[in-house]
Amino acid sequence: MTPPVLSLKILLIENDPAAANEIRTALTAAGDSSFDVEWVQLLSDGLERLSKRGIAAVLLELCLPDSEGIETFDKLFTVAPDVPILILGGNANEALAKEAVGRGAQDYLLPGHLDSYSLPRAQRNAIERKVVEDALYVEKERALVTLNSIGDAVLCTDISGNITYLNLVAEAMTGWPRKEAIGKPLAEVFQIIDGATRQPAQDPMEMAMAQNRTVGLTVDCVLIRRDAFESAIEDSAAPIHDRAGRVIGAVIVFHDVSAARAMSQQMTHSAQHDVVTNLPNRMLLNDRISQSISLARRQHRPLAVLFLDLDRFKYINDSLGHAVGDQLLQSIAKRLLASVRNSDTVSRQGGDEFVILLSEISHPEDAATSARKILLSLNVPHSIDGHDLHIAGSMGISIYPGDGEDAETLIKNADTAMYHAKESGRNNFQFFKPEMNRQAVERQSLEGSLRQAVERGGFLLHYQPKINLFTGQITGAEALIRWQHPNRGLVSPAQFVPIAEDCGLILPIGRWVLREACKQAREWQDAGLPFKRVSVNVSATEFRAKTFLEDVGTTLRETGLEARYLDLELTEGVLMQNAKSTASVLQELKRMGVHLAVDDFGTGYSSLSYLRQFPIDVLKIDQSFVRQISDDPSDSAIVRAIIDMSKNLKKRVIAEGIETQEQLALLRSWHCAEGQGYLFSRPVPAAQLAQLLQTGVSETVAK
Repeated sequence: MTPPVLSLKILLIENDPAAANEIRTALTAAGDSSFDVEWVQLLSDGLERLSKRGIAAVLLELCLPDSEGIETFDKLFTVAPDVPILILGGNANEALAKEAVGRGAQDYLLPGHLDSYSLPRAQRNAIERKVVEDALYVEKERALVTLNSIGDAVLCTDISGNITYLNLVAEAMTGWPRKEAIGKPLAEVFQIIDGATRQPAQDPMEMAMAQNRTVGLTVDCVLIRRDAFESAIEDSAAPIHDRAGRVIGAVIVFHDVSAARAMSQQMTHSAQHDVVTNLPNRMLLNDRISQSISLARRQHRPLAVLFLDLDRFKYINDSLGHAVGDQLLQSIAKRLLASVRNSDTVSRQGGDEFVILLSEISHPEDAATSARKILLSLNVPHSIDGHDLHIAGSMGISIYPGDGEDAETLIKNADTAMYHAKESGRNNFQFFKPEMNRQAVERQSLEGSLRQAVERGGFLLHYQPKINLFTGQITGAEALIRWQHPNRGLVSPAQFVPIAEDCGLILPIGRWVLREACKQAREWQDAGLPFKRVSVNVSATEFRAKTFLEDVGTTLRETGLEARYLDLELTEGVLMQNAKSTASVLQELKRMGVHLAVDDFGTGYSSLSYLRQFPIDVLKIDQSFVRQISDDPSDSAIVRAIIDMSKNLKKRVIAEGIETQEQLALLRSWHCAEGQGYLFSRPVPAAQLAQLLQTGVSETVAK
């Protein structure tokens, strides 16, 4: 049979019932009955209980109804000097608790160490230390056996600081067998350094004996083993007394905390660094900017904050997956670090945003030089998981002290300047200017209104007819969204679509446009009007959305429009972002019966192999070429080449932006069958297009 576990009688002298209950629970939570807690509220009751013997240790609150302060401990210690006493100290009276330890208490416990792990452990350690001290008076061999049975390392010295004892754990941690270590100076066997400075740490034994009290090891103390292996340690050293109370040596009890310290350091690092790129995060960046500002203020020099937003990173992340996106972010982080100095800080703010602190610049132009270098480094393709990924960035720059005197303001103003870089064509940088704040507020207001428009239906569609250039017959219409702003009136897509893309509203807006256009087309057909096809522009975000195919199919079913009457227009840039996934989506659209058009053809990729790879039905010649065909021979040659190529590939071709009779005549002479532009009609509301469907535009074409 397993012998029963002997319970240790713990006398708890505590006035607060809630605190007493918490301590009792912590000591008995393990369920092994190793502690039996007796609780009294008055010092007098505690003294009476101690007189009956059998108490293994005392947990003492110094502030009691019948006794206050250090006198409480003195009275108890006088009655029971052989019983270990642990002081229950609060943060407010920690100094008092320390004083009690100096007068003979074993230790003190703060409120944060009264949990079911720390309190039992502290209680057991206190009792064991007391047992060891008492055993030294009566039987040295028993003390040696006890010391060798505990998990902590124990090392003793005489009054001269020479080794007198090591237990087995201490032998293992120092690398010194007891027989070799006995008699050697402590510093030779117990080599400790400050982990931060790498300088020799103060001798704890010497301190304990000199001060005649228990002392702790140096913070971040590192023990160097005999073979040079290092381990982090912590605990305390205490003086050893003879029966007369004279100091005759010291004992140090320590244990390896390498794993705990490494975990703590890792947790600190994780709290301050981005998990994907391992760059400093927002919290650490703010701290470094604040430190750099303090130094720059003293040295009367500037510093710069660069806010970088990756252009179209979201499309790559959505189409190729987050694993590829994370690898791309890591590749970008490496290039950013390679583009700045070691004294600078590169931080990831989250998503596709980075902030760079240039802490040592002489002039604002230094920041511009760094910005150019960074943008050039990003333009080189990133080879990720078999893909050559192209990405660029837009960057804003703020300069201390002119653009802000604290981290928050500098980052905010650099962010504002970054948005202006985006509006200036992307892949560039802009310095912050005060007037940008007004524009940023206006943009924020516009974004808020845009969200309301999405929720409340503030959009409408205009339709620009496509014309047979020889007969004047309307062959279809392109649906173009307009925003009916309550104060600004009609807002064009050029003003609000970029904002919708940035703030994530383009998907619900795109779904609304598709549904509304299909619904209107079916209504024209049901009314008996000679309407053929409706064209809808599809953004990259919509095309890469996981629900895009499902949304198209659902819209056609619910509106009743046959797929053959729907044209989806995509730019070359959208098509070529990920050719493999693009091909599968286009094939599925073709299986539905939808027609596919390349919008702004001729302005994108120089390689035209995708025309054979993808099931394209229509090529729309970009209006920038059409407008110049009567003036620029080069543009004329391009337009003629596109028309001829389209015929050879058996694809429809539509010329955009026809505005003059001369342009119309040239296109007809080159046998371009279809076109659209202001010469025929501007985009008009649905009711007005219905009239054009009835009357046609043949007179215009015939001029």
